[in-house]
Amino acid sequence: MEIIKRAKAPTPKFFKNLRTIGLILATIGGTILTAPVAIPTIIVSAAGYLTLAGGIISAVSQITVDDPKAKKSNGIK
Repeated sequence: MEIIKRAKAPTPKFFKNLRTIGLILATIGGTILTAPVAIPTIIVSAAGYLTLAGGIISAVSQITVDDPKAKKSNGIK
């Protein structure tokens, strides 16, 4: 399946929730990174990793699809 079709296909409920969590993590990390006050280096570093992890979680969750054809071929109901 092409990436564009995967992104537009229906996403399972679990991955919708996971995508939302990833977006929240990325938002929190981005907010910390752009804070106008001096923040300790370790917190800024952790915020960078938080933003990266949230972005990856959201991207992977978005391209996960609910494919009935694959379920039938694997014997999953």
